[in-house]
Formats: sequence, C-alpha cells, structure tokens
Amino acid sequence: MVVTRVLRQYLIITLCLFLGACVSTRNETAQVDSGRALESHVTLALKYIQDKNRESARHHLRRAFEIDRRSVDATFAMAMLYQLEAEPELAEEHFKRALRLNSKHTRARNNFGVFLYDQARYEEAYQQFEQAAADLDYNNRAQVMMNQGRAALKLDMIDKGKALFEHANQLNTNLPALKYELAQLSYQQEDYAAARRYLDAYEGIARPTAASLLLGIKLERRFDNKDKEASYALLLKNRFPYSQELLEYQRLAEED
Repeated sequence: MVVTRVLRQYLIITLCLFLGACVSTRNETAQVDSGRALESHVTLALKYIQDKNRESARHHLRRAFEIDRRSVDATFAMAMLYQLEAEPELAEEHFKRALRLNSKHTRARNNFGVFLYDQARYEEAYQQFEQAAADLDYNNRAQVMMNQGRAALKLDMIDKGKALFEHANQLNTNLPALKYELAQLSYQQEDYAAARRYLDAYEGIARPTAASLLLGIKLERRFDNKDKEASYALLLKNRFPYSQELLEYQRLAEED
C-alpha cells in the first residue's frame, strides 16, 4: 500500500512537471512566433513606405501594433509613414515616442535628424546626427556622419563639415553622395585638384546627375579643358534638358 501510494504521488508529480514543461514550451514558441510576425509586419511596412504604398504600409503597421502596441520599430515606421503623408506634427510625435521607448535606436535617431533637416531645423538635426554617429556599431554610420556634415555646413561650420565628410569617406568609400559632397566642398574652397579627384571617384561608382555634370563643367573650365567641358555640357543638355543646372550652365556660357 505504501509503495502504491508513493508510486501514485511520483506519477502525479511527473505528470505535473511534464504538463508544466509543455505549457512553458508552448508559451516560448508563441513568443518567438509573435516576435517573428511583428518583425515581418514592420519590415513589410517599411518596404511599402519606400515604395510610397501608404495603404499597404498602414495595414502592416496596424497588425504590428496588435501584436505589441509599444513596439519601438513599429512606432519608428509609423513616423516614417506620417512623414511620407506630409503630416510633420504626427511624424515628429512618433519619432520622439520611438526614442523615448529606446533612446539607443540609432536608425530612428538618424531618420529623425533627416526629418528635422528637411524642416530646416539644422541645429536640432545636427544634435540628432551627432548622437547617432556616436554609435560605433551602427552599420550605416558613414551615412549618419555625412548627414551630420551637411547639417554642419548649414550652420556655417565648414571645417567641421569637411572633417565629417572625410571621416565618413574613410568608413565607406562607396557612397556616391559623399564623393559629390567632397567634390563640391573642395571646389568651393578652390581646391580644384581635390575636387577633380572626388568627382572622378563619384563618376566611377554612380551615374551622372545634373548637379554632378554642372560641377564637372565648372571644373573643366578652371582647367581650360574645352573638350571635356563640351562633353559634360552635351550630357547635361541631353539627359536633363529642363533642369535648373542647364539654365545655370547657359548663363555661364553667355558670360564668356
């Protein structure tokens, strides 16, 4: 009898432990699945925002908030959606909310800086970029430093802007916009040889823009290279016939 009672108790305890383990495993699996679903909805929302598909983006963000109403990634994505929809007050509110939820969300901080820069709030933008650039592990740190450099130039911090551009160029040698920024700044500082090097580097990794072609024209005029200048001018006329840059080139040509 005693043995039977002990055996029964042992079986009950074993069964309870087994059922508890099953419940724990199910809970952990559910958490993993919901985490994956949340990540998927946010990723899709950001993709649709990039494609300017507002309805699909909002659908996925609604689903994301159903999973976690305090999701920092979903809050950041909602800020991006409001920015796309030209709702600056709502966008700023959600950028700030995302950073309150996670002050170390570097992507949100950088994009908040871009938002502020577009609002011509350059000092505030600079501060956001500065904090974001302090994250040494951020994959797009060179992009952040380039953004900080642009804000520095708007604040007439020319030397600081140049130093940031050069540092960013050391971190990532394949950013076309950064090559152009360095070429443009070097031209403004009358360092035409450096401007030519940076513009050559730009042309090696990117297609020409109206701005880069106009800069090329100005540089070749400095070096009195009429053939190269004419080549740039022809490309500008053919590819960007209604650009402001073409009008500026025509004014330059009329002054000769």
